[in-house]
Amino acid sequence: MEPDIEVHAAIEVHPATPDRFDDLAAILGPRDPDAPACWCLSYRVPGGELSSLSGAERPARLRRFAEEGTPPGVIAYVGGAPAGWCSVSPRSSHHRLTRSRTIPSIDDVPVWSVVCLVVRPGFRRQGLGHALLAGAIDFARSRRAPMLEAYPIESGEPRISTALAYVGTTSLFEAAGFERVVKTSSKSGGRERWLMRLPLDAEAAPELPRAGRG
Repeated sequence: MEPDIEVHAAIEVHPATPDRFDDLAAILGPRDPDAPACWCLSYRVPGGELSSLSGAERPARLRRFAEEGTPPGVIAYVGGAPAGWCSVSPRSSHHRLTRSRTIPSIDDVPVWSVVCLVVRPGFRRQGLGHALLAGAIDFARSRRAPMLEAYPIESGEPRISTALAYVGTTSLFEAAGFERVVKTSSKSGGRERWLMRLPLDAEAAPELPRAGRG
């Protein structure tokens, strides 16, 4: 089992190993188990495969990533209750990202990608996003990832729906030490998305220019 990552006295973050997938279902699962919810697969598997999976089949497909190799993300617990999810794993494990024209690869560094953050209703506005991201950073570092990459929307008003803000905001990632590298042509909720990076291994990570906000 992966080592536990404690972020705060009341919040613990653990890798999403197979034995924790019932907890992950409490976060990602829709009320109707047959509904075709994303289950954080839209970036990971080809579109044709995703379309062919019924709603009930999708949890098992995500679980296979943990069973076959690296856990696909981390789960946050508040007082022992599953409260949030952060998808973090090698960019190479994301079929859609490796072929993306709107979020292109900028070099050959084997980066890990943060593509989704979800906090359950009832646990929001408690700083859980920051704790999840801190846990994701620690997990990636424990797996010797040289660099973390994220693709958040530009922070600001008006606020957009939680469903569209799953990619995170630039202010959230900047607070964790990420820096803007390049503005992408991808959007979420009509907002521009930035490619941001956080070096985890100084020897493996190249020096990158800092991007302006314009």
